[in-house]
Amino acid sequence: MLNLERLRVLHAIATTGSVRAAADTLHVTTSAISQQITRLEREVGLELTEKQGRGIRLTTPGIRLAEHAARLLSHAEAIEADLSTLHTEVTGELTIAAVATAARALVPPAIVRLQEVHPGLRVSVREQEPSQSVPAVHQGHIDMAIIQDWPDPAHAMPDSVSSRHLLDDPLVIALPGTHPLAGRSSIPISELNDIDWVAWPPDQLCHDWLLRILGPTARIRHTASEHSTQLSLVAAGLGVALLPTLGADPVPANVRLIPLETPVTRCLRVIWRTPATDRPAIQAVLSTLGNQT
Repeated sequence: MLNLERLRVLHAIATTGSVRAAADTLHVTTSAISQQITRLEREVGLELTEKQGRGIRLTTPGIRLAEHAARLLSHAEAIEADLSTLHTEVTGELTIAAVATAARALVPPAIVRLQEVHPGLRVSVREQEPSQSVPAVHQGHIDMAIIQDWPDPAHAMPDSVSSRHLLDDPLVIALPGTHPLAGRSSIPISELNDIDWVAWPPDQLCHDWLLRILGPTARIRHTASEHSTQLSLVAAGLGVALLPTLGADPVPANVRLIPLETPVTRCLRVIWRTPATDRPAIQAVLSTLGNQT
């Protein structure tokens, strides 16, 4: 009989690409990973990995078994979710990732509420961008994630992942209080062409999206990943920024937030693996997040 935990190790190597990454994902040592693979090879009587440079790669039998492992693990997850519905209390452990603004504004009060209602449920949080959290949910390395979709494009979801809309977060222009436009009730984006911008770094999706809105000739003078840093630069009179409302709190005293004349919003949604939909812990988190948004 094949050991499910050893199959989980093989699956982790297949999805992460290395023993080191698999060990980090499963929170074990690399030697523990190697031992499990050696035992699995004895069980099946085939070599599942081979050396490649300084690392390893899966052999043809290893690839085939990893494909079977993915299906078995998904089925086992669905079985666990089904059986967990028979429990009268929501218990266990759950890991949820979230983009920074959601990790700061939405997740903490949700966890406090979950601890009050379901004291047997232990929730862990990690701040993570969708480029990391979507694959992590798909591969079963974390349970849930709150991701952001900018107006274009939306993140493509694997078939194994379900999602639910949480809220639409309008974007606002952050201006120094002394700026000539700071007293306006709304601003068309066309009036902000000839101005210095504070934006996200070029390697971030938000940066690309901003350039699509402003055009490739936008004068991006400063870049910062943290919204608080962007607001500090705006407060110093060094430029203006376009920020999601959820990310613009707290607002420095000498900064004004002005809506766009034509509203633009980003969407926040929560995702999880479809086989785990009926798991009470998943439903508890979905209910709690839904009630506060």
